[in-house]
Amino acid sequence: MTTLATGTESLTRDALTVLQPGFTGTSAPDWLLRQLGEGLTSVGLFGRNIESPEQLAALTAQLREVRPEVLVAIDEEGGDVTRLEARTGSSFPGNLALGHVDDPALTRAVAHELGRRLAACGVNLNWAPSADVNSNPDNPVIGVRSFGDEARLVARHTVAYVEGLQAAGVAACVKHFPGHGDTAVDSHHALPRIDAGMDTLRERELVPFQAAIDAGAKGVMSAHILLPALDEALPGTLSSAALMGLLRASREDGGLGHTGLIVTDGMEMQAISGTYGLERGSVLAVAAGADALCVGGGLADEETVLRLRDALVRAVHDGELTEQRLADAAARVRALARWTSGAGPAAPEPAPTEADRAGDGAAGGVGLEAARRALRITPAGTRSHEPLTGAPFVAAFTPTANIAVGGETPWGVGPELARLLPGTATAMYGAADADAAAGGASGLAATVLADAADRRIVAVVRDVHRHQWMADALDALLASRPETVVVEMGVPQAAPAGALHIATHGAARVCGRAAAEVIAGETTGG
Repeated sequence: MTTLATGTESLTRDALTVLQPGFTGTSAPDWLLRQLGEGLTSVGLFGRNIESPEQLAALTAQLREVRPEVLVAIDEEGGDVTRLEARTGSSFPGNLALGHVDDPALTRAVAHELGRRLAACGVNLNWAPSADVNSNPDNPVIGVRSFGDEARLVARHTVAYVEGLQAAGVAACVKHFPGHGDTAVDSHHALPRIDAGMDTLRERELVPFQAAIDAGAKGVMSAHILLPALDEALPGTLSSAALMGLLRASREDGGLGHTGLIVTDGMEMQAISGTYGLERGSVLAVAAGADALCVGGGLADEETVLRLRDALVRAVHDGELTEQRLADAAARVRALARWTSGAGPAAPEPAPTEADRAGDGAAGGVGLEAARRALRITPAGTRSHEPLTGAPFVAAFTPTANIAVGGETPWGVGPELARLLPGTATAMYGAADADAAAGGASGLAATVLADAADRRIVAVVRDVHRHQWMADALDALLASRPETVVVEMGVPQAAPAGALHIATHGAARVCGRAAAEVIAGETTGG
């Protein structure tokens, strides 16, 4: 454990205040409670911290016993990115599904219900929604997390999401400024570069952020991406041109006029830590205009918190960071914490029930409604789909999950089909299986055929257009079994194929349920 050699108490508290660290475990460790007492004002939660709504409510109550006005943040987008339901899959479809329906009132209702559940568990800051315009269909990290590929559609749904979430007393943090939709690199692993000019940025990437700011979004999260049109040397998170010259500057001065909190994306991500180092990157971010440093997705201990605290204090003493800039950042964090303490409902909401979490309850029904309406159903030729009556074989072609989604969250239609058609069997196949099979993708298709035997096959894919092994295996499978049902749970770019093609626009559990209902004939899609 490190200690400060110099520095005032107020400077140390300000340095702690701008940190948003994570931790391990499902109850607050002693070190976290101790640092809350010393001035830490925010805590970040991840799937590893959550077992149930009741446990989460007890955890956040622990935090508030030490610091009543604490910001409890989470990355809960719904859809593919869920922490609240990481073990089961989300009860709500994600952004692409909502954008496909294109009913802002539905988006607002989904966000409000999600916010209600977060608030009932004591969470008051959501690192969501994604306001990225997914203009690059090969984007490996945004995809279904975006409302779509058209700026004004993304803008109106970003606004609806912010309004719904904040009406429930949970602050929205719109991300990933100035826009992560036109990248082909995941910033968790490397530094993406976008070569679009300022005119394109203003006509596309910035439109949803401006709309969200005008709608009163409490926070904006910066992206670790390099945009030479803004700054030739530094990524957005470390660029004063991006954060102060564009995001914070007034409309009259050509900026977006954001007066709320600026939060960084995870500082351990390789785009920052692999290039600048964690401490140096954190100092540069605050100096550039960031108010809160998200850290703890990987490094989640007291030593990391103290290292960053000390680095910020030392930077002030060394003249790399002004004391006023640090104080302003800390003041914005405390101001948002005060807003959240008075923004919730007059009476606490009860914790969600099991039925709510399954999307079956009256309160949770909006998630299932949205998932059903988001389906795009394409039967082969002019024939209508005849529901399956026997238990099928589900072949889930599974790509490697990106870090934002996480590999632990279940997805697919198998469990939901098993509920409707008992005896349904599911097997998962990945790129390694295609590599290992004799004949590659065609050999993998032969394996699926052998595993399925005489059962009807339901092939589940995810972004098939981005994975050649998956596309080839699917083509080989359909050549042998054209009656196969195909369910695309990613961004639907490839032409519909199979006897029945269902695009769910996301891989949340509730999307799987909506597709299973159509396959089994329980209901009709929208």
